Amino acid sequence: MPETITIVKIGGQILDHEKNLSGFCEQFIALPGKKILVHGGGKLATALAEKLGIQQQMVNGRRVTDTETLKIVAMVYAGLINKQLVASLNSKGCISLGVCGADAQLITAHKRQHPTIEYGWVGDIDAVNQQLLISWLTSGITPVVAPITADASGQLLNTNADTIAAALATALSTHYRVQLVYAFEREGVLRDLGNPDSVIPLILPADYRELLAQNIIADGMIPKLENAMDTLSKGVHKVVIGNALRLSDLVAGNAGTTLTNE
Repeated sequence: MPETITIVKIGGQILDHEKNLSGFCEQFIALPGKKILVHGGGKLATALAEKLGIQQQMVNGRRVTDTETLKIVAMVYAGLINKQLVASLNSKGCISLGVCGADAQLITAHKRQHPTIEYGWVGDIDAVNQQLLISWLTSGITPVVAPITADASGQLLNTNADTIAAALATALSTHYRVQLVYAFEREGVLRDLGNPDSVIPLILPADYRELLAQNIIADGMIPKLENAMDTLSKGVHKVVIGNALRLSDLVAGNAGTTLTNE
């Protein structure tokens, strides 16, 4: 059986809470085997934009990125948040390298084209440099990846962090047994948003289509689960969604929502 690798995407309010983030990092470091951390940082970017008087617009959970917003997300994602995470992990003995998709052409992308919506400087992924990732992992380095990419001309692009995590998972699935974890403040995919105990423990592809039709899955959860289902069809072993503070339990299958083809 191929070696297992765990790719964790951290987002939501966990990134904004120093104590909770520290606890998450300790659990991340304790995960067995090779691992990659992908992060967002939307709330901090939104807060900074508001302070600067730059209006933000979201469409189906995606941030419309004009030129001024691109400057903010590049500074916040690839700068402050990325380096804070790297420094925290390194201080605890996990040798980490902070990068974004634009570094060493790790992730190449193109500007999104949509028939009715102008997303601005939002990127859709073309390719992942699998061999570069493998070289870092083989050297004992844990990549920490920020959701900024670039196109062939050198234009920076804001790319959804859930999508980046999914793309990395898919790219590495030919070499590793990949488990992808989306970790945030919720306990998992909820049947009732008003009831935190209504976690759906297992979702198969047919279940996903039914939940989507019933509007149980909506807004920002749509891209997360779309990415999850896509990775399963392309060789990823399983995807788990749940509370970042229970990361160890998520990976062990004792918490959250597990998505699988099996």
